[in-house]
Amino acid sequence: MTQSHPRISKAVIPAAGLGTRFLPATKATPKEMLPVVDKPAIQYVVEEAVSAGLDDVLMITGRNKRPLEDHFDRNYELESALQKKGDAGRLAKVQASSDLATMHYVRQGDPRGLGHAVLCAAPHVGREPFAVLLGDDLIDPRDPLLARMVEVQEQRGGSVIALMEVAPEQIHLYGCAAVDPTHDADVVKVHDLVEKPAAADAPSNYAIIGRYVLDPHIFDILRKTEPGRGGEIQLTDALQQLAADEKVGGPVHGVVFKGRRYDTGDRGDYLRAIVRLACEREDLGPDFRTWLRSYVAEEM
Repeated sequence: MTQSHPRISKAVIPAAGLGTRFLPATKATPKEMLPVVDKPAIQYVVEEAVSAGLDDVLMITGRNKRPLEDHFDRNYELESALQKKGDAGRLAKVQASSDLATMHYVRQGDPRGLGHAVLCAAPHVGREPFAVLLGDDLIDPRDPLLARMVEVQEQRGGSVIALMEVAPEQIHLYGCAAVDPTHDADVVKVHDLVEKPAAADAPSNYAIIGRYVLDPHIFDILRKTEPGRGGEIQLTDALQQLAADEKVGGPVHGVVFKGRRYDTGDRGDYLRAIVRLACEREDLGPDFRTWLRSYVAEEM
């Protein structure tokens, strides 16, 4: 019989990065607030957490990240102005972000890597399993990856990471997992992890993407984890210890994702994400696709 594990209710979103790849746009604007069509990237991530049943959201922020808090707060002046104009449609959109979830914020005073950012969540999370969502990866809501990961964690315990098959020449851009199959086609058992290996050293072409469901024992390991690649505390290094010794915090499994993912951490992929999402919108898609076909035909 499948064992049932505690229900997950909390999501952690690290958002303290400087966004240097998008300078000068991110000089005064957090990269998470850059619009993807007409919503900031961070709102897509919070909506994903809520869709998976996680309505208690902790955001790990840093200096100059106040706009993140403002976006998910009420803006009474704007709401009043829209109400007086009778603009119910835009009013609903403005209010939607403040009604999404119960939001909490903590600052990562010293930017020491993803592992350190996750460790900042320990007082809020306590000893419960929790999800971590990175804002650079937008997952299409039609492909409920996080919900599947939560399901696997509740069935199997331990931690669950999201994996995606990539071309061998791209694996050096990601953390990489060595895996064994399970009786579920989309679930693998992880027995080793390597952070951004050379193609020749990679144990597989399964890349870690920005979704995790973690056992709280990860905090105990992170407190003892020395800085690794790039002089930062790597979450991958802590997960490697969990994978090597199931007695510490249970097994580590991976959910192999084959759905739609939009990478907004790279300028080119950010633009491609906007085009893809705009093309699929009912209100924008028809006219935008017509213009795009005409533009490509003229330019090519």
